Amino acid sequence: MVRVSEVGATPPGARDAQVPPWVPRAIAMALLGVVVLFVSYRLFLWLRSLLLMLLIAFFVSLAVEPAVNALARRGWRRGLATAVVFVGVIAAFAAFSFTMGQLLVAQVRDIAENGQDYAAAVIEWVDARTGLDLSSAEVAERFSIDESTVAGMAGGVAGSALALAGSALGAVFTLFSVALFAFYLSAEGPRFRRAVCRLMPARYQRLVLEAWTIAIDSTGGYIYSRVALAVVSAVVHWIAFAVIGVPNAFALAMWVGLVSQFVPTVGTYLAGVVPLVVALAQDPLDALWVLLVILAYQQVENYAVAPPLTARTMSLHPAVAFGSVIAGVAVLGPVGALLALPAAASIKAFASSYTSHHEVVSDPLTTLDEGSSPTDDERAGRSRPEPVTRPRPER
Repeated sequence: MVRVSEVGATPPGARDAQVPPWVPRAIAMALLGVVVLFVSYRLFLWLRSLLLMLLIAFFVSLAVEPAVNALARRGWRRGLATAVVFVGVIAAFAAFSFTMGQLLVAQVRDIAENGQDYAAAVIEWVDARTGLDLSSAEVAERFSIDESTVAGMAGGVAGSALALAGSALGAVFTLFSVALFAFYLSAEGPRFRRAVCRLMPARYQRLVLEAWTIAIDSTGGYIYSRVALAVVSAVVHWIAFAVIGVPNAFALAMWVGLVSQFVPTVGTYLAGVVPLVVALAQDPLDALWVLLVILAYQQVENYAVAPPLTARTMSLHPAVAFGSVIAGVAVLGPVGALLALPAAASIKAFASSYTSHHEVVSDPLTTLDEGSSPTDDERAGRSRPEPVTRPRPER
């Protein structure tokens, strides 16, 4: 006989087999998260060029911020001060490009006018060391080309010229966009920072503004110290190249000054290749003097010129700078190489402000030899910054 209370009762174990009510919501949220991640990834791919331009513009605005602030403190309107700074930067870039263009045209003209003499000198050098007994006529006959080959080469050159023109037009548009974004980020800097700070409580606003100040000081200071060192290097090399008699001494000195300061570790040697080649084409003895001047100035700069100029700015160890450039290239390509140094300087300054430093105990492993180079802070005569106590967020 079946009891009335058992009629319609849940069978044993059925209650355990029911799906908890939170499981469908969890599955829906997980699926929604996957969709959001996929859409965000696709948007990032579509907007990657725009985000990259904004990143470059942000670092450019950090670099020009000290100069704009200096003019603003003198009573200038911020928009006018930003415009003046940008005009100066554009004028300097245009002057450098024009000078390098003149150098390139001069070298191409020299090769066109004296190409046969250079070829004869090379053949004579090869004959003297290999005994092949070559002649200019034999070399010209072996490397002669017919009309069909010339026509094919002309077509390839025309196609390459069109592709190069398109790339140049795209580069000009990108530079204009970056300059426009950087101008507004700098001119509207206080308003932009106020808009950012409105999104967070006051205790976090101070941390954000402090980090922003560190980024401005380290990025601007590092860039300005590099520019100052580049100017000193260019002037010294200009005088030396002019005394030696190297053609296009001013253009070569500008090249050496900028490349040696803004390309870490190998910049000095990379910059010295161009003047060495130009001097070698004129006289091997001149090339030797150019090499000696570059090596001598590098030593003088490391121990006499750089420390006073970088005493008030954030300097980077060569190994850190080189590693930062490699990491920047791996992440963002050539653009990352340009942004790596100011980013590394900002990170180093921020880390130094929020870490404590203690006196190093005396030990053979930490004792500097007489011939070893001091650290950046010791060489510049700076003391380590005091650690900053950050307020703990309220729970």
